[in-house]
Amino acid sequence: MQKSLHIDASKCTDCLQCEMACSYENYGIFNIAKSRIKVFNFEHEGRKVPYTCTQCAEAWCMHACPVDAIRLDAATGAKVVFEDTCVGCKVCTIACPFGTVNYVADTGKVQKCDLCGGDPACATACPTGAITYIDADWTGLDKMRQWAAKTDLAATA
Repeated sequence: MQKSLHIDASKCTDCLQCEMACSYENYGIFNIAKSRIKVFNFEHEGRKVPYTCTQCAEAWCMHACPVDAIRLDAATGAKVVFEDTCVGCKVCTIACPFGTVNYVADTGKVQKCDLCGGDPACATACPTGAITYIDADWTGLDKMRQWAAKTDLAATA
């Protein structure tokens, strides 16, 4: 059974523990600028929303990559960036409809959530349970995508 991140925005307190855990897991330092998960502040709605790669079934980022640097991890279902293959062209950043693939100037490569190999640091660090790692069938991933699309449309209106 595949697992995925489940985000319950109503439980987020904007403590940024998820961002700090992510940066530490991937870079060995506490620096939220290097995090692969971000907490967005929807100030006009009075809520905070942790947001990261949804590991799309269609994975436009993966299909757009001209050098096959984003590949499926069969064990976790994550679409993983292989930095040794990535040429930093940024095509995947354009292809991602959610904006969760980011260019890292320090390395000249891109980064995105890889589910920490099946033990996401963000979920482990979240003190309120706003981020959990559960069976994919129970995540409501389709609802999250619908909500994200609705919020995106409202922002552009």
